[in-house]
Amino acid sequence: MQAFARHLALAVMLCLAAPFPATSLASAPQSGNAATTFPFPLQLEMHVAFDPTGFESAGHTYLAYELYLTNFAGTVMTLRGVEVFDADSGANKPLATFEGQAIDEMLQPVGAQASEGSSSPRELGSGASVIVFMWIPFDPGARVPNRLRHRVLTSDSAVEGAVVGTRHTDLQVLGAPVEGATWVASDGPSNDRDNHHRRGALVIDGRLVISRRYAIDWLQIQNGATFSGDIRDRRSYHSYGKPVLAVAASTVVAARDGIPDNVPGHNENFHPAVTITPDTIAGNSITLDLGGGQFAHYAHLQPGSLRVKAGDRVRRAQVLARIGDSGDAREPHLHFEVTTSPKFLAGEGIPYLIDRYRVMSADNDWQVRKRELPLGEHASRLWPHTWPHQLKGADG
Repeated sequence: MQAFARHLALAVMLCLAAPFPATSLASAPQSGNAATTFPFPLQLEMHVAFDPTGFESAGHTYLAYELYLTNFAGTVMTLRGVEVFDADSGANKPLATFEGQAIDEMLQPVGAQASEGSSSPRELGSGASVIVFMWIPFDPGARVPNRLRHRVLTSDSAVEGAVVGTRHTDLQVLGAPVEGATWVASDGPSNDRDNHHRRGALVIDGRLVISRRYAIDWLQIQNGATFSGDIRDRRSYHSYGKPVLAVAASTVVAARDGIPDNVPGHNENFHPAVTITPDTIAGNSITLDLGGGQFAHYAHLQPGSLRVKAGDRVRRAQVLARIGDSGDAREPHLHFEVTTSPKFLAGEGIPYLIDRYRVMSADNDWQVRKRELPLGEHASRLWPHTWPHQLKGADG
């Protein structure tokens, strides 16, 4: 028995001392080297950090979310497209395919991404990351899958993964935050690459979030303009001083006052009254706890106009304050968003529905919309030819 044990120990030592075969992980070359005989998959990491929730608008259902891609290979990858599948059906036909110019419009590089000498957003260098801003519309009556699966196509390969749900949060049905006619949902929900809300990815508390994913800048217009008179006088703007309303019976968790209004001005003419910091960016602001881990944020309010304080209970359609031009605001407007955090900008933006409003069609007819979220309709790009909204309070 002792002799057998000695032979066994020697055999183990000999096996441990033997070199690994050429195809083992210990001698595997950098991924992307075609000479390797080991069948490595495409070294492209993909994930969705925050699952979407489908919302209704104009009869369609929309899913808005972000697909994060990182190149872990030692060579440059050229992205060719993204395909989206129903993860539960097993069908090989994609629900949506994004290629060519469509995928270019959806990409936002993180840092210096492109290979040297290339300006294409699809050129993903070794170790580089890119955000793919996904926006999937479903036709009226179409079934929205419970889960989605993704396939990312490169110039010479493909990889599948990033399975996500489509019903992450409960959709709250809210009243409108303002009332009256000719309101424009500026930079409202869309996938426009110029939409600073949609593309507003920020690292807050060590975590990448997009709190403004469904945010709207509510602007009131008359005769195709947001103001009449002196462009530098905030009182010339139709939105200025208009009341903002509680969108639901809720509790005030934060109320900030005392920040002076800015003198209106865009681009080089913007000179904020106070230095813009994470603490002042919202200006005078109010946050409501809607319940269920959802919070409504109102920003850029008029100083001295706040009628509530932290801890107050408010009723739906109650006047909370008035629209101002404080904080990071170039002209008077209401910035409104619903997120997962009571801290401004720190949560993930989530969709909601407005119980009832009217929107002007291309034929200049007012159409009633119920339980929908107004889209931005590329408001900033098409200005001033956008379709205004008529919004009312709780009983509208």
